[in-house]
Amino acid sequence: MALGRGAAPEAVTRCGDPLPDAGWSCCWAEGPVAGAVPGEAWLNRARGFAFAAALGAGLAVVYVKVVRPWALRWGATGREADRRLPGDGVVQRADFVATQAITIHAAPDQVWPWLVQIGSGRAGWYSYDRLDNAGVPSAAEILPELQQRKAGDLVPMVAGRDIGAWVKELEPDQRMLWWDQKGEYSWEWLLEPAEAGTRLVSRLRATRHPWTRRMLYEVVATNGDIIMTRKMLCGIKTRAERLAALCPVPAGGSPRS
Repeated sequence: MALGRGAAPEAVTRCGDPLPDAGWSCCWAEGPVAGAVPGEAWLNRARGFAFAAALGAGLAVVYVKVVRPWALRWGATGREADRRLPGDGVVQRADFVATQAITIHAAPDQVWPWLVQIGSGRAGWYSYDRLDNAGVPSAAEILPELQQRKAGDLVPMVAGRDIGAWVKELEPDQRMLWWDQKGEYSWEWLLEPAEAGTRLVSRLRATRHPWTRRMLYEVVATNGDIIMTRKMLCGIKTRAERLAALCPVPAGGSPRS
């Protein structure tokens, strides 16, 4: 309240009302004074911030201690996660390692074609197409024109651009290794015959660059990769099993024979 002189009267209702026994008028701002926060409201707000911070910290701890370790080894047995794979030596200092696996009820040579044709702008990644294939649905069939792979080929990870990994090694129906040509990133695929069909194992290894411009990208990419790889493994499984059911392998034979 702003007064011309003297103390505030006990009751002033609106701006411009004359003061009792005086020729002055006042201006009373209805409601709380602008910018003022009552003590109780401030305390409630502080408690809300503290609760949100504690909840966020708790969720972060659960993610780091429980969710992330589970995701990094999703589907893999202890042996598969701990064993050394042939391509592990490509990245000498791996700060990030993710080994994920899935059982596919199809023979290795019925799974292999789905791996060979992978890539943005090719058959897709059988994952989240809006994110990794420019919104184009991943192939639901084997594409003969994309079945040729050799060392040195690019596996595009961005549709329409020469960005991705390069094939370093491949053994048809058994394994394929991709890398960045710098020794800081590798992605290996292993197909092992199993009683139920095939164990498909994926291993990502990468060197991080903390406190550089790449740090934020690497944090997002490594956490995103473990989610998208799981989706991709399930996508390969669905496609390979569907085709295997339509084209069963004869006893002692091969689907390509």
